[in-house]
Amino acid sequence: MRGSLVIVGFFVLGTVAGVSGIAPSWLADGGDISFWALCALMFFVGLSVGGDTEVLRSIRRVNPRLMLLPLVTVAGTLGGVAAAGAFMPHRSLPECMAVGAGFGYYSLSSIFITEYKGAELGTVALLANISRELITLLCAPLLARWFGRLAPISAGGATTMDTTLPIITRVSGSRYVILSVFHGFTVDFSVPFLVTFFCSL
Repeated sequence: MRGSLVIVGFFVLGTVAGVSGIAPSWLADGGDISFWALCALMFFVGLSVGGDTEVLRSIRRVNPRLMLLPLVTVAGTLGGVAAAGAFMPHRSLPECMAVGAGFGYYSLSSIFITEYKGAELGTVALLANISRELITLLCAPLLARWFGRLAPISAGGATTMDTTLPIITRVSGSRYVILSVFHGFTVDFSVPFLVTFFCSL
C-alpha cells in the first residue's frame, strides 16, 4: 500500500507543479520524456521477469486447471468494464476497455494511455488501477469469505505477484502462493498488448 501512496503522491506533486507553472514548459509538454520513461519502465519490467528464475520455475508446479484463472480474470474484468461503459456515454467503449485492461498495473497502463489518448484518460487509468490494488488489499478477507479463496487473486489482477501477494497468502493460504505468482505474471504480461490494442481502436 505504501508504494501506491508514493505513486499517488508524485502524481499530485506533478499536478501541482503543472498547474502552478513551476515546471519548465519543455518538461510539462514533453511527449518524448513520456516515451523514454515508458521504454525505461518496459526494460526494468523485462529485467525483473528475466532475472527471477524462481518465478519461471514455480509456474511449472501450478495445477493445469487453475492455470485458466488469469483468463477468467481478464474476461471478467473486460466484461465488467464493457457493462460499466454502457453507463458512460462521454467515453467510448475502447477507451473504457483500455482503462480496465490495466488490471491494477497503474504505472505502465497510465503511461501507455496518456501516450495514446491524452493526460485526462491516463489520469483516469492511474486512479482506477490504483483503486483496484487498494480494494484488494483492504477487502481480501471479505472476498475470500464471500466468494472463495481464488477471489482475492482474481481481484488483484496484475498485482498478485508483488504488492498484494502477502495479503493473498494470509487470507487464501500458502498453497495459493505459486498460483498467485503465476496469475500476476500472466496478467502482467498481457497489459501492454491489451492496453495498446484498445487504445488503437
